[in-house]
Amino acid sequence: MSRIGKKPIVVPDKVNVKIDQGQTLDITIEGPKGVLSKTFPNRITVLQEENSLIVKRSSDNKTDRALHGMVRSIVASMIEGVTEGFVKILEIVGVGYRVEQKGEGISLSVMYSHPVEYTPIEGVKLDVEGNSRIKVSGIDKQSVGQVAATIRSVRPPNVYTGKGVRYFNESVKLKPGKSARKVI
Repeated sequence: MSRIGKKPIVVPDKVNVKIDQGQTLDITIEGPKGVLSKTFPNRITVLQEENSLIVKRSSDNKTDRALHGMVRSIVASMIEGVTEGFVKILEIVGVGYRVEQKGEGISLSVMYSHPVEYTPIEGVKLDVEGNSRIKVSGIDKQSVGQVAATIRSVRPPNVYTGKGVRYFNESVKLKPGKSARKVI
């Protein structure tokens, strides 16, 4: 049995769960922050008991074992998203590097010949704090992570200087330069 897959998922009182087990497993979760729905293969079943969800698999083959834990993790993240939401904070490090809010999107000045404009996907909100922090928030964990990764990929941290866009509290291990490598 999957250790993660066999854990029950606690459903808060303010969350409604709708499970449609047909050709595919369709789960819709509605909470105070919004509505999320996902489709999974019908090899996995989700049972609702009072204030918890239990994920079960149909057989013990490799594919079903892999899906078991994954479906449980995704459903738990969906419930967390509609109740609390997800937030990723990005930090811009470097002299002359900055970010500005442009409507719903942002404009990054990260030592290119032009500013880089980015508009988020639907369901994700970008907030700029000061001129060096970006707060990415939303109810879908995958979307928030994807938007944060895309913004970070505009100018990832330089391994020699540490300048660039990084996650908040991300530690960047700096390589020594040429002069540090010389041995006399």
